[in-house]
Amino acid sequence: MVTTVRSLLLVLLPLVTLPVEGQEPQQRDPFKQWDRNADGFLSPAEFPRQLGKQLFDRIDANKDGRISRKEDDDFRARRKPGNSRERRPARLPEGITLQRDVVYATLGERKLVLDLYLPRKKGKPLPMVVWIHGGGWKSGSKDNAAARLAPLLSKGYAAASVSYRLSGEAIFPAAIADCKGAVRFLRAHADQYGIDPNRIGAWGSSAGGHLVSLLGTSGDVNTWDVHRDHLEVSPRVQAVCNWFGPSDFLRMNDFPGRLDHDDANSPESRFIGGAIQDNKDKVAAANPVTYATSDDPPFLHMHGDNDQLVPFNQSELLHASLKKSGVSTELYRVRNGGHGFGGATQDTREQLSSRVVRFFDQYLKQKSKP
Repeated sequence: MVTTVRSLLLVLLPLVTLPVEGQEPQQRDPFKQWDRNADGFLSPAEFPRQLGKQLFDRIDANKDGRISRKEDDDFRARRKPGNSRERRPARLPEGITLQRDVVYATLGERKLVLDLYLPRKKGKPLPMVVWIHGGGWKSGSKDNAAARLAPLLSKGYAAASVSYRLSGEAIFPAAIADCKGAVRFLRAHADQYGIDPNRIGAWGSSAGGHLVSLLGTSGDVNTWDVHRDHLEVSPRVQAVCNWFGPSDFLRMNDFPGRLDHDDANSPESRFIGGAIQDNKDKVAAANPVTYATSDDPPFLHMHGDNDQLVPFNQSELLHASLKKSGVSTELYRVRNGGHGFGGATQDTREQLSSRVVRFFDQYLKQKSKP
């Protein structure tokens, strides 16, 4: 995102009052000034309009539609002079190249794109993992996947990070239709990209976890095939890693949290195009449990048991349904982990990523089918 100099100055520089003679300048707290209702969070209405929605979404790290004091402090710390972590691209493992904005489907003039992470030198066909980003189906980006995918890339995987239509552009089933179209595109071009079409996994977090779960259970559902290219190949994936994704939207308010999921403006309601409790048929159609059958691929669910945005029970529901259907499924509880695993007491991020690699190794590193 390109941010104007004026906007950056407004965000990064504290507001200063003129000092009294003999005293140090007094700094006012922009967060406190903007937090008009003093609830400890900045809503979109409280955030300065001149800074723009894109910057609000960038600071809102957990994508709950508001900015906490910690998120604001973390963002300011990253933007301090000499700290360029946010602007510096993640380093790719040796021998990996990034191809950005590869068009996988076109709807009218709208081009849908993905990023490819591929080895420079072609050898035997590699397994591929498709990353689907989160953001409440209303925000987020494919662009920042390199750090997430690096552990897999360094272990002999190819990868793709997929952009899909967000709820402000098109409601369900647009996003899952796009994800299926991306898998079909990759499978149809497997020879070109040096990937094994029989060893494609899917991994996503939050809303992305929901979408990869749908990819896993709806492999035989063709009612969402709005992308007409490559219909001769399958959209199925061979393994799914679901990081704290929703499943049954109607059950999300069964547990206390920071969002009213039944509200007509909740991420889930915006995703399906209406208040979820008034659109139960649409909610059922968006629920991965609806399509669970014995031929679904193996699943790994990883979810923090202190998640205040997507209750841990959401993964429990999907895990139980898959298990009942005879699918190989594992639910890993991240102790005290919040949304995004923050606060976890027994697992580091490296340990969690290693568990993901071991899962895909188990199901994608075996010899491909003839």
